[in-house]
Amino acid sequence: MASLTIRNLDDNLKARLRLRAAQHSRSMEAEVRNILYQTLMPPPEEKDFVSLIRKRFESVYTDSLPIPARKEARNPPEME
Repeated sequence: MASLTIRNLDDNLKARLRLRAAQHSRSMEAEVRNILYQTLMPPPEEKDFVSLIRKRFESVYTDSLPIPARKEARNPPEME
């Protein structure tokens, strides 16, 4: 793994980072790693079924699909 040194960091910014790290029960170093990870890593792909179906058919323009005419409801069967 690589290391990173940040020079000339504003004292106010460092104090805010220290507070944020304390709120998350982390070291300042771990907090910076977390901030960088959340900011720079792509979000994970959605794996739930609805999202996969929506993604599969997102190119279909649903307003252009024909709506079939309604048919008259049939009578229920008679039971003897």
